[in-house]
Amino acid sequence: MEDPNRPVTGYPAPNAHHPNGYSGNPPPSGPAYPYAAAPPPNAYYNYQNNPYYPQGYQYDADSVRRATCLRRIFAFVIGLVVIFGTITFIVWLVLRPQLPEFRVDSFSMSNFSLGNNSLVSFTSEVRLTARNPNKKMTLAYDHIDAVIFYKSDSLSQTTMPPFSQDTKNETSLTANFAAAGSFVDKSVVDGINGERGKNGNVNFNLRMLSRVRFESKAWRTRRRFLKVFCGDLFVGIPANGRSGALTGGPKQCRVGI
Repeated sequence: MEDPNRPVTGYPAPNAHHPNGYSGNPPPSGPAYPYAAAPPPNAYYNYQNNPYYPQGYQYDADSVRRATCLRRIFAFVIGLVVIFGTITFIVWLVLRPQLPEFRVDSFSMSNFSLGNNSLVSFTSEVRLTARNPNKKMTLAYDHIDAVIFYKSDSLSQTTMPPFSQDTKNETSLTANFAAAGSFVDKSVVDGINGERGKNGNVNFNLRMLSRVRFESKAWRTRRRFLKVFCGDLFVGIPANGRSGALTGGPKQCRVGI
């Protein structure tokens, strides 16, 4: 009878079942693993080797908050511009502001003298009519600077007082000029003498510059520069020391801002 306390010696039977799942033969020598090798890492998700992944990137919450704040500010400003533009367009549709109209009614010169020494002397009076064509807007003018030109050369200038105009209103204006021995270019002397020698008429221009504001009850615009040009004002002055007046009747002026 075998002793139960005797240790078991020898190898298991050839077909015996191994507790680790091997067959009766022992596993081969050398490095061996019971599991398959892990698959190689995907290069696209390998952030260390991906050139498009910023190395050492750190999330900055303050930068994100600042960017969000700037986007909101830009959106708010754009919204204000759109709202203001819409309101302005609606007001323009309702009020329909129109530029004023100017007309030269008379243009007289007295004691006109022009010598070969290029000195010119005269006194002049220009009467104009300013008309406000607007039905819902009044006009407020600052002082008006007026200048008499021969072609592009200034001969005399003056300042007219400020005034206001009600809707559909016409206002008479008077501008007085004087030149006492003012020097002019030789081209002016030759041009004026040449025109007087032909038919006795000299072509002058009148330019005016003023600041004007359109008003309608609680709504008003900022002051804008108003430019008035009255050209082809033919005045008959056939000789020195003579007086002359506008020929051809009243002249309409061009107005712009």
